[in-house]
Amino acid sequence: MSFSGDVKDELVRFENDARHCQIAELAAILMYAGLIKTDDLGATHIEVAMDDLVMQRCHMLLDRLFGQQFFTEEQFIQDANHVRKVLQMIKHGSDDLLVNPLLIKSFCCKRAFLRGAFLSVGSMSNPEKAYHLEYVCVDTQQAAQLIDILLVYGIHAKTVVRKKYQVVYIKESEEIVELLNVIGAHISLMKLENLRIFKDMRNSINRRVNCETANITKTVNAATKQIADIQYIKEHYGFDNLKDNLRQVAELRLEYPDAALKELGEYLSPPVGKSGVNHRLRKLSELAEKLRGD
Repeated sequence: MSFSGDVKDELVRFENDARHCQIAELAAILMYAGLIKTDDLGATHIEVAMDDLVMQRCHMLLDRLFGQQFFTEEQFIQDANHVRKVLQMIKHGSDDLLVNPLLIKSFCCKRAFLRGAFLSVGSMSNPEKAYHLEYVCVDTQQAAQLIDILLVYGIHAKTVVRKKYQVVYIKESEEIVELLNVIGAHISLMKLENLRIFKDMRNSINRRVNCETANITKTVNAATKQIADIQYIKEHYGFDNLKDNLRQVAELRLEYPDAALKELGEYLSPPVGKSGVNHRLRKLSELAEKLRGD
């Protein structure tokens, strides 16, 4: 099962005994994945287009709220007076795409709404590859309502048009973690946090290795140039013409081509610090360039 499937599997098993939260979650499911139809006889039906896992959740919510079985073999909600009342209650006026704000006024109901919305139209990419969570909405108003609710929890979602849909998406790993916490997917949250820690540690190690490799390359290149300059001075100028402090450093560099500047300084008598050795080598380099120019 995918990571997104694991999240939904966990959410389907989420226990919520508060009736008002159950209504808020059901409202999200019916608004996002339900299609309200009226047949030729004037009877109202709701067709729910979801996978079996989420259908079970919807079935459970209806059963707990009304204490009856509402699904036929065709997976339609049968017409009944209390079902019509619920439809009238969850809709925002005559708009079939927005949930009545009164149903999601409290924080707990907002959490339930986001849970139902994710079960219906939410998905999440494999966090080992990328951080991306999204809701697919049918129009801008539906997307705007969802974004406003996410913002209550400090989650800053963005939208993008994909074919005829408005996709509300989140790419920041910290905000995805917060959303999983809000909707009650705590096991998935811990898995994601473990993956984040592993990825951060791996990236930190890679950065350190790259940095050390760059420093080693820089040191080797510098030492190679120093040796080339010293050899040129030896052949075209002679060490006997050098000052004692420059001659000592030149001889040590040829004797210890792989030594660091600090190590070369310790071989000198008296010992010289890293900056002092670097200064003398720079003088030798300037002399070599001058000899080449001449």
